[in-house]
Amino acid sequence: MENKKKTIYITGADRGLGLALTRVFLGHGFKVFAGRYMSDWTELDDLKKEHGEDLDTVTLDVTDQSSVDNAAKYIEEQTGGKLDIVLNNAGLYKDRSTDIYGEFHYGDMMKLVDVNAFGPLRVAKSVLPLIMNGETKMIANISSEAASLGDSWRVKEYGYSMSKSALNMGLTILQNQLKEHGIKVLAFHPGFVKTYIMGEFMDFAEIDAMTSATGIAEQILKAPPIEEHMYIDYQGNKINW
Repeated sequence: MENKKKTIYITGADRGLGLALTRVFLGHGFKVFAGRYMSDWTELDDLKKEHGEDLDTVTLDVTDQSSVDNAAKYIEEQTGGKLDIVLNNAGLYKDRSTDIYGEFHYGDMMKLVDVNAFGPLRVAKSVLPLIMNGETKMIANISSEAASLGDSWRVKEYGYSMSKSALNMGLTILQNQLKEHGIKVLAFHPGFVKTYIMGEFMDFAEIDAMTSATGIAEQILKAPPIEEHMYIDYQGNKINW
């Protein structure tokens, strides 16, 4: 059944920034498809009671191709084959590795790459025909300042930083290829957000999730032109590649 509202597909919407982004876009009058990884986390259920059919939860593991494909198929069925925006938010930070003098856990690092770099690519590919049929035509992604080569300052966090740099490279290639279809690709640094990306809630972080989500939504809704710098923070400031 085709919905007249603008549509957005947000991955990793269970909690933290993803849940905040879901709230914000519902507030902007969107029909939201919320990718759900944790069935036992109930905040999306509570939000569903408030917003009804404007919020549709979709089971999603961005590392599982069949899960990604099934989610895309469901969205296609529900929207009549159109999607305005996909927002790749699902991400992982957890890594037991230390610095070059300590121990590296390459399995952890590979998991970071699978979730943070390949996950958004899988999702974007799965809904690309829907985005081409949409009005807004945008593939937005939560990256990080940790991805920046020009402003690299860390002395550890190899796995996370490398996974986000790999994401950014993939997004530049995606933009190169999709500009002929009028599709805009964005890579956001959300700020140091109070989220669960490290596993436990990071109440020591700098900004709350709703502040970041509100800023990200504002930048997306501006519909920046394709030729405009695509790597920005939640306030629209350019970040060096």
